[in-house]
Amino acid sequence: MRRRILLTVGAAISLVLLAFLLPLAVLVRGVAASRVESAATLQIQTLVPLVGTVTRNDLKLAIERVNSGGNPPVTVFLPDGSTLGAPAKRTASVDLAATGQAFTFETDGGLELLVPVQGLDQGGQPTGTAVIRVFVPGRQLNAGVLRARLVLFALGVVLLGLGLAVGSLVARSFVRPVRDLARTADRLAAGDLAARVRPAGPPEVQAVGEELNRLARRIGDLLAAEREVVADLAHRLRTPVTALRLDSEGLRDAEERTRLLADADAVSAGVDEVIREARRPVAERGAAYSDAAVVVRGRCRFWAVLADDQHRRFTVEVAPGPVLVRTSAADLSSAIDALIGNVFQHTPGGTAFAVSLQPDPQGGGLVVQDGGPGHPDAGVVHRGTSGAGSSGLGLDIVRRTAAASGGSLSIVKSPDGGFGVVVQLGPPPAGTVLPPPDPAEVTGWTPDG
Repeated sequence: MRRRILLTVGAAISLVLLAFLLPLAVLVRGVAASRVESAATLQIQTLVPLVGTVTRNDLKLAIERVNSGGNPPVTVFLPDGSTLGAPAKRTASVDLAATGQAFTFETDGGLELLVPVQGLDQGGQPTGTAVIRVFVPGRQLNAGVLRARLVLFALGVVLLGLGLAVGSLVARSFVRPVRDLARTADRLAAGDLAARVRPAGPPEVQAVGEELNRLARRIGDLLAAEREVVADLAHRLRTPVTALRLDSEGLRDAEERTRLLADADAVSAGVDEVIREARRPVAERGAAYSDAAVVVRGRCRFWAVLADDQHRRFTVEVAPGPVLVRTSAADLSSAIDALIGNVFQHTPGGTAFAVSLQPDPQGGGLVVQDGGPGHPDAGVVHRGTSGAGSSGLGLDIVRRTAAASGGSLSIVKSPDGGFGVVVQLGPPPAGTVLPPPDPAEVTGWTPDG
């Protein structure tokens, strides 16, 4: 914006300077020529009274005196055909002037002034017409023109520089408030909902700043209200979870009681995680990093028990080294649970499935695919869309987790003709170092191990 303002100011000043300086540059040449012509005319006027009234020798001395001052050379063509003063040929223009016509004309070499003078003898009788010729060379006509034009050019450059300097100050007064707006918008986009802009600049820019502050306050209020609603809803689940725990403790079968209590603990832990996530500041959500290899192994270990109960062949391929991704372990766990949970929910018992995680320059590639009938609708990744009577939120959770990390989600067809999901997770910033994980979680675990 500042550059455009300076270009506009520079163009406007340049046009104004051209409109004034070009005519002045042309006028300088005319003024210089008029000055020299006036000087030549003055020379002629000093000689006119002498021609025909003084002797030849006196006239010659007067002409020599005029030519000795560095003035344009003067030549007098006498009626008898002789000349006095600077040597010059008698041309047709001189003959024309001898007829009694005075004129001035420009030649290739300069400017020529011709003035006829009627000569008189001692008795006052006409003796013929003499012609006074003054020739002004071109170098004298243009004397000082180049210097004057250079002065005008320098003046134009100075004026243009001053105009651009003033334009820069004006542009800065416009641009600085806009930059403040952009920085505040970036902070808001990064999750800093306390960011505010100090309205400044033109009234229109001030109005935008005030509206941006109002929008930030409104966003903060809406997010706070939404978090509290989610936290309240999650907290209400504690009552049925507690009832489920009490009922589970009353079971006589110890194995069944242990399994149901573990499920109740998992639900309770999920409720707590929902409350913490709802109240976690937005700015902290984008700064979480995790080792996807550790998380995938842990969740696969959890789902392996159910896969074994349903006689599903479960294949896991996880890179041996750490796979750092730009998402928290909790968010990644939720995404993996959603993907594997869809396999159990939408495929018949005994259907095989596979989980694969491999590092790449873009972070990590997570693939979950099954050997079921597949899903004919690619729109299942949209929030609330489901073709099997579910909530339609599972794949959308995965998609949002991938997008938040800088990655993406795509639907593919598995080699067995079933449903497959490829999740690309973005990498953390260069130099990110995570604490060393628990050695027990880094073991090369497989469902059969």
